[in-house]
Amino acid sequence: MKKMLEHFDLGSMVIIAVTFILFTIALFSTGFTHDLFLESGVLLVSIKLIIMAYKSSRANQKIMQELQDIKKILEKQ
Repeated sequence: MKKMLEHFDLGSMVIIAVTFILFTIALFSTGFTHDLFLESGVLLVSIKLIIMAYKSSRANQKIMQELQDIKKILEKQ
């Protein structure tokens, strides 16, 4: 869990919390009607964006580590 949290900044965490709160409010205020599909779509898009940001952060860290390894090798020569 700690490893996952280092990929999210405070703004991302706030957006995640607000998204879930608004979805819950919309669920209870509109009930199980057609509007629920719209709210579910918004929630799924938000989740997808969060997952993409997480994967991007992990990929960036991996690239940075590989670049540092290359730099160390070049400095030894």
